Amino acid sequence: MATMTDTEAPTNVRPSHDYHAEAHVLSGYLQRPINQKIEPQAPLSLSDRRGGHFTRHVEDFNVEGLISFTRGETRLSGARSVKNNGWVTISTSILEGLNVFEIIGADRLVTQVSTDHAYQNGHIPHVTFLGTQFTNFRVGGFPVELTLTLGVCGDVPANDQSYFEDAQFLRRVKQQTETIFKASGLPKDLKDQYDKKLAYVNELIGAKPGSQSVHEPITCSVVENIGDIPIPGVQQFGHILVIPEFGHVALGEIQLSEKKYDDIERPCVSFELTGVRMKLGCVGDGALAAGTSKTNGTTRP
Repeated sequence: MATMTDTEAPTNVRPSHDYHAEAHVLSGYLQRPINQKIEPQAPLSLSDRRGGHFTRHVEDFNVEGLISFTRGETRLSGARSVKNNGWVTISTSILEGLNVFEIIGADRLVTQVSTDHAYQNGHIPHVTFLGTQFTNFRVGGFPVELTLTLGVCGDVPANDQSYFEDAQFLRRVKQQTETIFKASGLPKDLKDQYDKKLAYVNELIGAKPGSQSVHEPITCSVVENIGDIPIPGVQQFGHILVIPEFGHVALGEIQLSEKKYDDIERPCVSFELTGVRMKLGCVGDGALAAGTSKTNGTTRP
């Protein structure tokens, strides 16, 4: 009679990778002067091990003359790296001829997120936002000069730590958050919001590394500074614009978040970059996100 014997798990498991990426050019909703949901335009999604290159575009989008763009394009790519034999994922959103209530405009808005997971010990990726650009960004018709810092996330955290545990990165996030929170004249709703953000970043800085739990999202920005705008009452707070009779505008905002998979010990991090995020009030009421690109990817084991 045959008997069952235990077999040892293989010790040399070849690493594998699932590509994950998303992009769209515009989404949101309006409640005034019209009530309309804006479904994600030119949406793309990549989620498999094969990778590849995918594109989608849309032209002449217009919501009753209130919000429009002439052309939008999304691109997603997933391929092996010639540099380290790892896996590179690129998410790109391109928006041309953007016009929001004749107040926010841009000839061309590009957001791009690229993650590089190394073949060995590649659970935590290197990320870059190279390719992100604001061409002739305008407020009320006035050109606005933006200073970008595309390397805000820095190098891959040392010792295989998460970005949520990397002291150097967290200090950069804290500096950006403090700049906004401590600014004179910051509206109360933003003050309360950034008070919570700052407290959470300080909590992360003081935490012991090695946590297996999923962290709450944190935000930073590729926009380091916004130039002067000759419109009475307009205020700049880091990457945030407060425009009287219009609302709040966040430029180049990055959200880092985590997701836990059952077969992976540690949470995987994702990076979502939105070129222009708007919370409208007064002349219009609603919320819009223009130019959103996101990547993460999961490497096993």
